[in-house]
Amino acid sequence: MRSIFFLGGFIGFSLVALTGWLSDRQVDLVLRDAAIGALVTAMLFRWFWNMWIKAIVHMVEKKRAEALAAAEAEAAASAKPVTAAKAR
Repeated sequence: MRSIFFLGGFIGFSLVALTGWLSDRQVDLVLRDAAIGALVTAMLFRWFWNMWIKAIVHMVEKKRAEALAAAEAEAAASAKPVTAAKAR
């Protein structure tokens, strides 16, 4: 997760710094805004990453439950009914 946080920070810093530089703003304002943009973007990346992981975990758990239910249904359908033994 740390790499996602760093990636988000890098992307946020780069975008805000480039935008500020291209709009001919002062360097101190560009760097301040870029630092704030890096923090905000890093937190957004972390949040999106957590949502992505939770969705994947949920999907895997659902598929496992469906496979288990299908296996149990197949086993129940193919099982021979138990009959009482005939007395001799």
